[in-house]
Amino acid sequence: MNFPKQKIYKALKILGIIVVVLCIGLYYFRDSLLKQAIAKVEHKMAVQYNSNFSVKEASFDGLSTIKLTDIVLAPINADTLCKIKNVETSISLSSLLIGDVQVGTLKIDNGYIQLVKKGKKRNFDAFLKREKDDTNSNEKRKYASFAYNIISKILNLVPTDMDLKNFKFKIDDNGKHTSIDVNKLVLANKQLETNLHVQAKDFDQRWNIKGFADPRNKKADIRFFNLDTGAIRVPYLDQRYNLKASFDSIRLNVGNINKSGGELHIDGYTSIANLTINHPKIASKNVVIKNARFDYRFLLGDSFISIDSSSTMQLNKIKVRPYISYDTEKDTVYTLKVDIPKMKAQDFIVSLPDGLFTHFQGMQATGNFDYKLDFKFNKNKPNTLVFDSKLNKEDLRITKYGEADLNKLNGEFVYRAIIQNVLQRPILVGNANPNYTPLDQISPYLRKSVLTTEDPSFFSHRGFINEAFKQSILKNIRTKKFSRGASTISMQLIKNVFLTREKTLSRKLEEILLVYILENNRIVSKERMLEVYFNIIEWGPNVYGIGEASHFYFQKSPSALNVDECLYLATIIPKPRKFMYQFNDQGNLKDYAIKNQKFLKNLMFRRGLLIPEDTIGLLPVYISGNARSLIRIKAPDSTAIKADSLAVDDEFDL
Repeated sequence: MNFPKQKIYKALKILGIIVVVLCIGLYYFRDSLLKQAIAKVEHKMAVQYNSNFSVKEASFDGLSTIKLTDIVLAPINADTLCKIKNVETSISLSSLLIGDVQVGTLKIDNGYIQLVKKGKKRNFDAFLKREKDDTNSNEKRKYASFAYNIISKILNLVPTDMDLKNFKFKIDDNGKHTSIDVNKLVLANKQLETNLHVQAKDFDQRWNIKGFADPRNKKADIRFFNLDTGAIRVPYLDQRYNLKASFDSIRLNVGNINKSGGELHIDGYTSIANLTINHPKIASKNVVIKNARFDYRFLLGDSFISIDSSSTMQLNKIKVRPYISYDTEKDTVYTLKVDIPKMKAQDFIVSLPDGLFTHFQGMQATGNFDYKLDFKFNKNKPNTLVFDSKLNKEDLRITKYGEADLNKLNGEFVYRAIIQNVLQRPILVGNANPNYTPLDQISPYLRKSVLTTEDPSFFSHRGFINEAFKQSILKNIRTKKFSRGASTISMQLIKNVFLTREKTLSRKLEEILLVYILENNRIVSKERMLEVYFNIIEWGPNVYGIGEASHFYFQKSPSALNVDECLYLATIIPKPRKFMYQFNDQGNLKDYAIKNQKFLKNLMFRRGLLIPEDTIGLLPVYISGNARSLIRIKAPDSTAIKADSLAVDDEFDL
C-alpha cells in the first residue's frame, strides 16, 4: 500500500511537534517532576524500610543534569546509613522515555556509607528484606532472563563518566572497625583509575585500581595494586572471621555478557598473584598460592545455572577443567565434574600450595597421570547419588620422599601421639618393645571384629572406598553437617603415624594424597599395615597398642582374648577414653553397650566370620585389669554419683 509523500511528511511533522512539546513540557516542569520523584522515594523509604530519606536541595541544570545537596538516608532508631554532601548526575532522556534508566555522568563530593552492627541490630537490616513478588510463586524463575535483567539494570546505573572525591565506606561490627577512603575515583573515556586509603585494626595501606570499564557494552578489565610496599591485605575478614588474606595483585576481566537463544553467557577471566591465606581451619601456617587463574564461562538457561566445562582453572602448573551445574528442569540436580588432563607428576608436586602440603616438600616423582571426578546428587532421589573418582597412572613412581617417609612403616620406629596439641609418651613400634604384638599373635576374633567395625574391605581396596564416600556424603547432606566420615584403616594409619589430629583442610588433603601413594605404590604390605595399626592405636587413657590394651582390660595376652572380649575392644575404638561410661555402678556393661556388641556379633554371623560354636560357654565381659579402677563401682553403702548421666547411648554405626 502506497502513501502520498505529503501525508508522510505531515505525519513526521506532527510527531516532531509532539516531541518538541514534550521536551518543552519536561524542561519547564522538570523541577516539579524531580520534587515529586524525591517525595515518592521519601514515602517508600518510610513505609517499606522504616527509614528517613531527605534531600536539602534538588534542581535541574539544563535538561538532563540533576544537582542534589545534603542527601541523608537514616533508618529510624539506628545509625545513619548514607550521607552525601553534593551529587551531580545526568540521565539519558531517550532511554528514560522507553522505561530504561541509564545514568550518564556522576559526580560525588564528600560523603560516606557506613554499615553498623551493635549487638544483633544492624542499620541495614530493613534493606535486606525480600520484596513481595507479584508473579505466581508456583511458576519457576527463568534464571537466564532474571540474571540478564538484573545485570542490565545494575550496569545501566553505573555512569559512563564518574568522578568521586572524599568518599568513605565504613564498617563498624561491634567495635571491629574498617574504613576505605576513596580519595579519587575517575571513570572517563572508559578508563578507570582510583586511589584508596584502607585502614583496619592493625594495618594502613594505599591501593590503586585502574583499567578499562565499559558498562554500556558490559565489558571490563580492572587491576588492583598496592601503592605502598608489601602485599595488599584484605580488611575486616581477619577481625570478623579470623581469616587473614593478602595478595600482590588481582586482575578481573569481563569479556562478554550476551543473551541469545534463551541462554545467558558470561565470559572472562580472573587472576591473582601470591595469594596468602591464614586460618586455623585451613592450615597451621600460611598457605601461599603463587599464581592462579580462572578462565570462566557461566551459562544460565531457563532452568539451570552452570560453570561450563570449557572453563579452566590454573594453579601454578596444575590445570583443572571444572563443570558445575544446578538444574531444576525436572528434579533439583547438583552436578560436579573435575578433569585434570594428563600432566607430569613432578609438575603436580611442585605446584602444590606452600603451607598446605608440608609433608610433600622435597618429594620427587616420575611419570604422568590424569584424574576425573564425577559427582551428581538428585535432591528428590538421594539414593541415586553418583560418586566416581578415577586416577590413571602412566609409569608413575615416587623416587624421593618428602617429610613423610612412608618406608619407615616397614621397620622399627618411635610413635608419639599428639592429643590436643600435647605430645604423648613415646611408643616403640618393634620387637624391642615387650608389649609389641605381631599380627599372628593377635586373636583372630579381634582381627575380624576390628576389620568389621573399621574397614571390612581393607584387604581388597586401595585406600579408599567409593561406596563409603557415597554413604558419608548422603548422611552429611541429610544432617546438614559433617556428621560422618569415610575413613579406612589406611587413612587412620597415615593420620596417626605421619600427621596430627588437627581438623584442618591441609591435614585432610595430605591424608588423601599420602594414602594414595602408600596403597598404590606397594610400599608396605597390607599385613604390615594392619600389624602397625593394632600396635599404635589408642585403646584407653594412655593405653597404646593391643599388647597394653589386653592386659589393661583383661590381664591377658592378645592371643588369649575370647569372642566377647574382642567384640568389646572393637566397639570402644571410636571413643577409647570414655570406655568407663559403658559400665553401670555394678561394674557390668550397660544395656546399650550389650546391644552394640550383639549387633556386631550378629553381623559377623551373617558374614560368616563367626559360627555358633565360637560363642559356646562364654560369660559376660568382666574387666579385671587396671581399667576397673576407672569404672565407678558403687559400694553397698556408698552414695557415689552414678556415671550413667555422662554416657552417650549411641547406636553402633557401621
